[in-house]
Amino acid sequence: MFAVLERARKLPALAIALLTTLVLASCGATMSNTGGPRIDTSKPVPVALLVPGGSSSATDNTLAASLENAARLAMSELNGVTIDLRVYNTAGSAGTASQQAQTAVADGAKIILGPVYAENAAAAGVAARQRGVNVLAFSNNPSVAGGNVFILGNTFQNTANRLVSYAARQNRGNIMVVYGESPAEVLARDAILRAISSTPGASQAGSTGFEVSQNGVVQALPQISSTIKSSGASSVFLTSGTDGALPFVTSLLPENGVRPGDVQFIGIQRWDIPANALTLPGVQGGWFALPDPDLSVAFTRRYQAAYGTSPHPIAGLAYDGIAAIGALVKAGNADALSGAALTQSQGFVGVNGVFRLRGDGTNERGLAVAQIQNQQVVVIDPAPKSFSGVGF
Repeated sequence: MFAVLERARKLPALAIALLTTLVLASCGATMSNTGGPRIDTSKPVPVALLVPGGSSSATDNTLAASLENAARLAMSELNGVTIDLRVYNTAGSAGTASQQAQTAVADGAKIILGPVYAENAAAAGVAARQRGVNVLAFSNNPSVAGGNVFILGNTFQNTANRLVSYAARQNRGNIMVVYGESPAEVLARDAILRAISSTPGASQAGSTGFEVSQNGVVQALPQISSTIKSSGASSVFLTSGTDGALPFVTSLLPENGVRPGDVQFIGIQRWDIPANALTLPGVQGGWFALPDPDLSVAFTRRYQAAYGTSPHPIAGLAYDGIAAIGALVKAGNADALSGAALTQSQGFVGVNGVFRLRGDGTNERGLAVAQIQNQQVVVIDPAPKSFSGVGF
C-alpha cells in the first residue's frame, strides 16, 4: 500500500507499506549511472546498511531492526558469497544519513543498502556519489532515483502498468480514475494515466477527484458517480487506501448507482492490509496487485523461524538488496557492483518475486493480480517468474 509517510502515525499505518514522502528531492534524477567501485571477489564484500535506528520514534527503531534481520537472513542463505555487513543508524534524519554514508564509504563500503526515507536516500546518494558508490535505497519515490541512487520499493508506476495491462486484456480497459486531492494520490493518478496512455487496448474515460476528508468524499461522490456513469467507463481505478478514503468511496459509489457488477473496481494500493479490510462490502470483487504470495509467505516463515517474530512489511527489500548483491558478486567480476551490472536485463529473484533495476534508478517488479472474493484474497493472474513472462 502507498501513502504519504508521516512519522507521527501509529505503527499499523506505517506498516501498510513503504510509502511516498512529501519531500520530493531530485538528486540527479535524469542521470543514468554505469559506474561503481571495483571489488576484490576473493574477499568478503564490504556492504553498508543504513537504517533509521537511533531515532526517537519507536516505529523507526522497530523498522531498523527488521531490515537488519532480513539482510542477515539473506546473507545466511547466500551460496558461495561472503558479505561484510556494517550497519549505520541514520535516526531517520537526512543530515545523519549523509554523515553515515560518508563514514560508510570511508570505512570501505563498496555499495550502500538503504536508507528508508526518500530525503535520506537523496542525501546518502549525494554523499556517496563523489566516491562512485551506488546506493540501493528502500524508498519507492522515483523523484530521488537516478545517478547513483536506485530505489528498491515498488512504485505506483509498477502497479499501474500491471493492473492497466490486465484490465485491457480482460476488456475492462476504458478506465476512469478517481483520486483524492493529496500529493501522494495525485502521483498515483498520474502513474495510472501514463499506464493507460502506453497500454494497447486501454483508454482514458477521464479522471475526477475529491477533497481528502470524510465530508469531502460525501459531498463529491454524487457528481463523481454521475461522471462515471456518463463516461461509459468499464473500470474505475481508485487511488485511495484502506487507511484513507477507500472505505467511504467504495461504500458510497454503489449507493450512487456505480456498482461493482457494472464496472470493475481496481485499486493501486493494497486492499488486503490490514486483514480486516477484506470485510469491507465495497471492495468485494475488486482487483489489486501484490507481490508473489508464495515467495512472500515463504520469506515470512523463514524470518519467523529465525527471529521469533514477523518481519516488517518492507523488510523484504533488505533481503532483496542482499540477494541482488550476492548474485552479482558470485559471478566473480570486479565490476559486479557497477551501475551497468546492477541494471542487467534479466534482473534478480527476491522474496517479493522477480525484479530489476533500471538505468534511471527506478525498478520493475513482477506482481500478481488478486481479487477479493467472499472476503478472501484470490490470485486471478499469477506474478511472472521472469521478465519474458506475461505481466511485463
